[in-house]
Amino acid sequence: METTSQAVAQAPAAESGPPPATSARRTADDYLRASFPWYGLDEAFTGRRWLMQVGTAADGAVEHGAIGHGDEPSVRSEYVAGPDQDAREKFAVVVTVAANPVRRSADGTGLLEATSVSSAAWLAGVGLLSFTWPGQMDHSLRDNWLEQQTETAWALADDLEGEDWSTLSLPVDGVPTPFHYRESEFGWVLAGSTQAGVHVGAYGRGMSAYGLGFAAVKDVAAYAG
Repeated sequence: METTSQAVAQAPAAESGPPPATSARRTADDYLRASFPWYGLDEAFTGRRWLMQVGTAADGAVEHGAIGHGDEPSVRSEYVAGPDQDAREKFAVVVTVAANPVRRSADGTGLLEATSVSSAAWLAGVGLLSFTWPGQMDHSLRDNWLEQQTETAWALADDLEGEDWSTLSLPVDGVPTPFHYRESEFGWVLAGSTQAGVHVGAYGRGMSAYGLGFAAVKDVAAYAG
């Protein structure tokens, strides 16, 4: 999937700085340019909601984006992981991906990859990594760690029928919908498709995925802040 550097799944640039997934928030303009509906947790979730970032194609068309729910996560370090950390950070991020077939690039010179449930699973998996930092790892090794974990997330997303995934049924717009689900030491990731022509991925930590439900967002601008 061809996207610009605005992709929600980008990893943070420095341990001490804010992750890119949170640094360019606070505006709904890019979300409002999308030609597809955005998804978030349904009305059963009564906590805070906040916009993150969108990913665009080379021609500027919005292809995917994310909406956060609950606490705004920070990069999780092994030094602070534990009961206190989990109690402080309870969040779920919902990623919406436009369901696009294989199509020509804007300049007509090539083809853009089709999006699929695997696209949503990969964006969710790498999104979770963007809030994870092995605290005992030397900074010089961090890029290698991120590259390795990103490749692992892609391999997992490309094998949704593999043993690393289980099946979880959750409501989407009130309709029971199957999702691919997996857990790791970093949190959980899930991905599925909706009847509205989009794929939905999600990731979180400190908030169980088993009781979640998803629904189309009625007013995305209301989450800007």
